[in-house]
Amino acid sequence: MTTDQLERLKQVETLVSELRGYLDLDQRVPRLEQLEAMMAEPGFWDQPDRARTTIDEANRLKGWIEPWNRASEKVDTLREMAELLELEPDEDLQTEWVGELESVERSLEELELRTMLQGEDDVRDAIVTVQPGAGGLESQDWAEMLSRMYTRWAEKSGFSVSVLDLQPGEEAGIKGATLEIKGEYAYGYLKAEKGVHRLVRISPFDQQSRRHTSFASVFVYPVIDDEIEVEIDEGDLRIDTFRASGAGGQHVNKTDSAIRITHEPTGIVVSCQQERSQHKNRATAMKMLKAALYQRALEEKEAEKAAIEATKTDIAWGHQIRSYVFQPYTMVNDHRTELKDSDVHAVMDGGLDPFIEAFLKQYGAQQSS
Repeated sequence: MTTDQLERLKQVETLVSELRGYLDLDQRVPRLEQLEAMMAEPGFWDQPDRARTTIDEANRLKGWIEPWNRASEKVDTLREMAELLELEPDEDLQTEWVGELESVERSLEELELRTMLQGEDDVRDAIVTVQPGAGGLESQDWAEMLSRMYTRWAEKSGFSVSVLDLQPGEEAGIKGATLEIKGEYAYGYLKAEKGVHRLVRISPFDQQSRRHTSFASVFVYPVIDDEIEVEIDEGDLRIDTFRASGAGGQHVNKTDSAIRITHEPTGIVVSCQQERSQHKNRATAMKMLKAALYQRALEEKEAEKAAIEATKTDIAWGHQIRSYVFQPYTMVNDHRTELKDSDVHAVMDGGLDPFIEAFLKQYGAQQSS
């Protein structure tokens, strides 16, 4: 055993101990035991809604407790193997030990990152809206590139993606897109993307091959369920119907199936034209409006907390969070964390994890300070 390997083992043991506190296992373990006892009681399914809520809470607790238990058991095994190797060196056992150490280091790093995702809404699905800024065709093309980037990231992360609304540009790009990304902690990860994204490149639409700077805005909302009540006064809504654009068969060109809803007190506008049925489009648009109003209420509440006002400013709408440079060099630069990546094409193909992780670690540090 080398000194470096023993030091790594010591660091892993320390991290396991610290994570027990961060994960509040002294509270979560007894709560899980309580829920499991409730689930074992006769008549548990007599109230199906309550039963499902109980099971969901138990599964969320297991999602924290079980990974920590596995890591803790692995560390105990590594310590025993290390003591054995000190007494009787064995090359094969040494190789196995190093592999197990690297495995537990990776799992603890993933668990440590997840400790940054303990906000009330972090576990939820996400709605991502991309809108081009001023600049016409160039910004519309940039908005479409961002929409593809988030779709690729979601697919690589094992999330499912549904297009709730897509408004094609006349010549190229999009006038706007809204994606629903489903998966555990989708919102927790994607909240790092809220803000203004800046593109610098030689425009393919400029015959003189000049360099252009374009902007697009990304909004991220948590998808909320029926248990959360958001009061919406029908009198506050202006509902417009229009003909859907883009591909979709003859139906979309002949009927006013697309829906646009304006919440007049806040100015929030949502639209949906992906379904053939006006009724389905209206239901989806109301879901989007509910999520947007809920997010707005959360932001207003957070704005009242002076202790985190500086953090809010960094991620609020109207502030450039990241630049993507294609010419004269290639570089993606996150202006909040100062993380840089020269492989802009890999990032545009969904390689967002390093930027999301850096943001979450910075955000978590600021929240705890």
